[in-house]
Amino acid sequence: MLAHYLKDIRWYTIVLAFFLYALSSWWLLDWADEEALTGWPNFLYFLVVTSSTVGYGDLSPATEAGRYVVSLFVIPVGLSLFALILGRAAAWVSNQWFKGVKGLKQLHLLNHILVIGWNGQRTLHLLNLLLRERQHAPDHQEIVLCVRAEIDNPMPDEIEFVRVESFNQDADMDKACIGDAAVIIIDNPDDDMTMTSALYANQRNPEGHILAYFHDESLARLLQKHCPNVECTPSVAVEMLAKSAFDPGSSLLHHDLLSVEEGQAQYSTRVPALPKPLSVGQVFRQMKARYDATLIGLADGGKHIELNPKSERLLNEGEKLYYIAVHRIGLIDWEAMYAE
Repeated sequence: MLAHYLKDIRWYTIVLAFFLYALSSWWLLDWADEEALTGWPNFLYFLVVTSSTVGYGDLSPATEAGRYVVSLFVIPVGLSLFALILGRAAAWVSNQWFKGVKGLKQLHLLNHILVIGWNGQRTLHLLNLLLRERQHAPDHQEIVLCVRAEIDNPMPDEIEFVRVESFNQDADMDKACIGDAAVIIIDNPDDDMTMTSALYANQRNPEGHILAYFHDESLARLLQKHCPNVECTPSVAVEMLAKSAFDPGSSLLHHDLLSVEEGQAQYSTRVPALPKPLSVGQVFRQMKARYDATLIGLADGGKHIELNPKSERLLNEGEKLYYIAVHRIGLIDWEAMYAE
């Protein structure tokens, strides 16, 4: 019965018991005329050192009554409370770790990257790529994996993890803070599940950057028709085969541009407000000279991407500039772009 009671005891009860213990100890020591032990902060120091059995010995009872109080009340009761507090704290930490590994913990995040779905090694590869990209990104965004599969957190020291019953239930997806995510990546083994998850994510977070991977390109077109702000990524394996048949090495080239593990990779940056007009040709030459990077395309506020833009084309504020470089350029000196 005692063990059951101690297991279910609340924190406020433990705190109250400690204050009653401290008050009783001070009253008994004062009754024993232990003036050196009842003054502040000597009393707090003596109580903590004694109840935790550290016992430095620099403060100790001087009277016979004081020794009885310390040996029969302060030490045994304090040791019991100290062990109870330490045990409950350790159990709480262990429980939080367990809930994090099992995906049962409620997260509290903002502007994070949310990955919805589990595809085994493919999802692990995606997470590793996201972690590598994050190393050179200006904002250190948290990465959250949300799954329905019966698995534990595959990267407990690097990402957050949430396990849910459904990808379209508010109570489940609120645990992953879907409404506050900056980027939502949806990649499920089944395209139908990807479709419903994307529709739900668009309804919960219309301002977020939503990416969805489809095996069937017709479903990608259907989703973009109803949710134009969702960026759909169809499988391009067949296109790569056809391209490589006439231009050998094309598949390796595109793989290298997408990968951040080795060689050149593709990155992007926003065009800020410029003091005067700036052409593509100026930016192309200065990025190559100063950062050894190659400008390859521009995107306006919509979905249209202009590859290999004309040299005389002027840049506009807010456009996205795509370039190839060894690493992401952390801070671009736009004033230097006007130099010839």
